[in-house]
Amino acid sequence: MADASPQDMPVDAPAAVVSNGKRARLLRILGVSVLAAAAIFALWYYLTQAGRVQTDNAYVGADTAQVTALVSGAVQEVRVGGTQSVKRGDILVILDPADAQVDVATAEAALFQAQQRFGQASAQVGSARAKLVSRDADIAQARARVAEADAMLTRARLDLARRKELAASGAVSGEELSTAEAAFASATAARQLASAGLDAAQATSSAATSDVAASEAVVRGTTIYSAPDVAAARARLAAAKLGLARTVIRAPVDGIVTNRQVQIGQRIQAGTPIMTLVPIATAYVDANFKESQLRGVRIGMPVELTSDFYGSGVVYHGKVVGFAGGTGAAFSLIPAQNATGNWVKVVQRLPVRIALDPAEVRAHPLRVGLSMDAIIDTRGQ
Repeated sequence: MADASPQDMPVDAPAAVVSNGKRARLLRILGVSVLAAAAIFALWYYLTQAGRVQTDNAYVGADTAQVTALVSGAVQEVRVGGTQSVKRGDILVILDPADAQVDVATAEAALFQAQQRFGQASAQVGSARAKLVSRDADIAQARARVAEADAMLTRARLDLARRKELAASGAVSGEELSTAEAAFASATAARQLASAGLDAAQATSSAATSDVAASEAVVRGTTIYSAPDVAAARARLAAAKLGLARTVIRAPVDGIVTNRQVQIGQRIQAGTPIMTLVPIATAYVDANFKESQLRGVRIGMPVELTSDFYGSGVVYHGKVVGFAGGTGAAFSLIPAQNATGNWVKVVQRLPVRIALDPAEVRAHPLRVGLSMDAIIDTRGQ
């Protein structure tokens, strides 16, 4: 068959060639655009997303404060309600102070009595010393009487001896001799009486010395402030005042009142929990990351967080402050037992503690239990 001449070609052939060329150019432009978009995305991912690990299994937590009654009593007044914000030191509950006031009055009376007893003991020391001085004077008088009795006895003995010598010669009558003998006997008895008086005075002086020692032992080395009885009474008074002060229950921390369990008129016992305070200003986040995500995570790395409570428009900034001591499954009520023949590996999650920026938390307060999305930038350190 002979070749077709140009005059034999279809009239629309140039249009088809032009259309094919345009399609090829469009495909080339599209391919270049796709490659450029892929390159831009790869660059964006490398600059912004590479090295970032993310989880939506994160929840707000806080070290809550349990408010507990430290003394027993009837509730007289409740000044706060649930969800109310309080400051540290604010009055939460007031118990009936009548019993505590009686205890304080009793302890004050006991302290006054102890102080009076100490004053009496101090005064007894002076009295005992005065008695001791008096007993010394009594001893001196007794000794003088003994000396006088000795002198009278010596004179009576000599007089009797002379009378006996003269009686043999008949110069002294029997009556005079009898009188001398009686005088000697009387002087002897007086001497014995004086000696007994001296012994009694010395014994009384010894007793007075013991009284002084006993009185001084009570107050020796002490004052009215350091005496044991006074100090014990003062301690009981301090305990009574502490009990009275504890009838006013105050907030131990700044926080939000939660789980209030007390009503006016209710009688509560010491140690009864009455409410919980949640210190939202010190809230933190526990984010549960898969174990495979934590290879490059270190303490101190920056974290970005968002909450469904405020939406993605509010971004919190924090940092990793610690890792839990075990996975959630390890500390569950019934830990998983994998020692079976049909074991299947399950990726575990480890809680990571994240501290939040206090200024951001004050600007947008959170509540315990709220869910969070957390992204850790492992390139941040």
